[in-house]
Amino acid sequence: MRPDLKKNYSSREVASITGLSARQLQWWDSRKLIKPSIASHRTDAGGFTERRYSPVDLFELVVLADLRRSGLTVSKMRLLVETLRRRFGVRLFDAIGGGGAITLLTDGKEVYARTESGQFFNLLRAPGQPLLVVGNEERLKELKLRMRSRSRRKKPARKTAGEKEGG
Repeated sequence: MRPDLKKNYSSREVASITGLSARQLQWWDSRKLIKPSIASHRTDAGGFTERRYSPVDLFELVVLADLRRSGLTVSKMRLLVETLRRRFGVRLFDAIGGGGAITLLTDGKEVYARTESGQFFNLLRAPGQPLLVVGNEERLKELKLRMRSRSRRKKPARKTAGEKEGG
């Protein structure tokens, strides 16, 4: 399921799409994992505006939420995002589309980058050191954008006392 793209998304919309809580989004922002495109700021009335996220931010948050659910810590996710930016000059979004200069792969514990020239790098351990990969490359899964289904399964209706006796 692909959401209709908008110019930006509220924290509530992002939480609904990614499965993250508003508090997680706030915490990730404070830990500099991912910043909203439009930061919260104080209004003249004394309140605060809501953070707003771009479609690119949203796609990156979907992938990060998936990585978090698979057990990656926030510090490792931040290292991944920073390494992609510093070492390869790309955002996470550029590496998850499957058509860029970098392809991200995972074995469930580590995250690897494969360059267009075929070099492999472990982004969480030694991102500057190319790896020699011999066999078992098929164990690595490409990191892709997987949108959660927003439809919730309805719980079966409870039977009333009359329905229990009769049937």
